[in-house]
Amino acid sequence: MEQDYFSDRTFDRQDYRSQPLPAGEYEQCTFRNCDFSESELSGIIFLDCTFSGCNFSLAQVKGTAFRDVKFQDCKMLGLRFDECNTFNISFSFERCTLNNCSFFNLKIKKTIFSACQLRETDFTNADLNGASFAQCDLLHATFSGTVLEQADFRTAEHYQLDPERNKIKKAKFSVPGVLGLLSKYNIQIS
Repeated sequence: MEQDYFSDRTFDRQDYRSQPLPAGEYEQCTFRNCDFSESELSGIIFLDCTFSGCNFSLAQVKGTAFRDVKFQDCKMLGLRFDECNTFNISFSFERCTLNNCSFFNLKIKKTIFSACQLRETDFTNADLNGASFAQCDLLHATFSGTVLEQADFRTAEHYQLDPERNKIKKAKFSVPGVLGLLSKYNIQIS
């Protein structure tokens, strides 16, 4: 089946809920204020694209390729990034709402999450070596078997992770956030 190829195009204020984005490959494209909520994006390839102010809530991304993709000010509730095409997967997130998303088992080293809300997001078994969580809200996010070596949590808040169940060598924390490493002990610190 032949797929379309789009390069250096800008898509502005498009609603892809009823009229799906054409399957194909999108390279160096910009998507502004587009609505992908509950849409079918499976199998589409995004290379070096930027999404700004877009809504991806509950979109289907099975087999979708995100390679060097930037998400800015996007709403991305319930996305299953763990179902994406993992070959050369890489993305960054700035001021995005990523609640209830899954990054289960993904190798996404050095991923940047900046000023994002990541509540109840699953990072189980993910490799986040060198990732940054600058000014992120990680309330009830799940870290178990997660590689967090050299990750930066210094300005993150509400995270709770067990140092015995995650790899945190040379990870960066600050007070009072570091108390999230002790939560499993149910102790009082004053």
